[in-house]
Amino acid sequence: MRVLEQFEDAREAQNTSRPRTRGRRVRRVLAVVLAIVLLVVVGGTAAYLLFLNQTVSNNVKHDALLPTPGVSGATSAPPRKAAAGHAQNFLVIGSDARPGLAGGRSDVIVLVHVASDKKTVTLVHFPRDLYVSVPGHGKDKINAAYAYGGAPLLIRTLQDLVGVPIDHVAMIGFEGFKRMTDAVGGVNVYVEEASSGSGYSFRKGFQQMNGAEALAFVRERHDLSEGDISRGRRQQAFIKALMLKALSKDVLLNPVKLAQFTDAATSNLTVDEKFSVGDMRKEALSMRSLRSHDITFITAPFTGFGTAPNGGSIDIVDVPGMQALGEALQNDAMAGYKDTTRTP
Repeated sequence: MRVLEQFEDAREAQNTSRPRTRGRRVRRVLAVVLAIVLLVVVGGTAAYLLFLNQTVSNNVKHDALLPTPGVSGATSAPPRKAAAGHAQNFLVIGSDARPGLAGGRSDVIVLVHVASDKKTVTLVHFPRDLYVSVPGHGKDKINAAYAYGGAPLLIRTLQDLVGVPIDHVAMIGFEGFKRMTDAVGGVNVYVEEASSGSGYSFRKGFQQMNGAEALAFVRERHDLSEGDISRGRRQQAFIKALMLKALSKDVLLNPVKLAQFTDAATSNLTVDEKFSVGDMRKEALSMRSLRSHDITFITAPFTGFGTAPNGGSIDIVDVPGMQALGEALQNDAMAGYKDTTRTP
């Protein structure tokens, strides 16, 4: 009788141990599966990031775009004021030159000021006909500086004008803007002034544009009330819309769109030799939380239009206004700067 009881006890113990063993086995299998999935995700993400990094490294061209002190009369950049903190100034130079057309002047001159806290960005458009002092060449249109001495002389001209050091410079053609627009699925641009002289009709207000429409939008000037001034504002509005779309979750979390945009943005891009791919990635990530109200675009102050001694049309600099702009940039105080070129 005692033996039978011991047998029953042993069988019961065996039966109760099986579920525990099976449970542990299931947990081990799940752990292995999760580990494999994690490895695949991490490995895939790493491979994708490596692919993007390789795309940028292969596409972006580096050139000696910043002035070198002692070369061609260049001096050191203006000192950075303590109040500026970690604010950065980037110069974007764009060209409307079509393939096969000669032309050494810059059509887009935009100074991008990124605040020290990375929470706001100000795009300052310098009209290409702004009549300024070009080092070594006297008074001339600001885009003539690029024709005389490329990006280094244009940077020297701007640094003398507003008194801030330009940290990095990027050069891109309008066709690159077109590809980037299509890569992100189009952009929603604010149209300040309606027009229909470019083969496309643009109505006042926000308008969704594909690459071809955006290219026509930023090229138009003859059908606009203030010519190149109005054109510059259009270019700023487009750049703002493109920045917001590129930094949106719709693009950043879409591997296909992000890859296409990265390729489009970098295949026609030349930056200064000091602007590494790592620096570019770091700056982009630091601005990923920007929203529409965080990006402001203004026009460098001018008082009106005139005629140069050689008969060319020029934009006359507002000297006190330019000084105020320079001080705001130097002290990272763009939030308190008022754009005097716009009517209330």
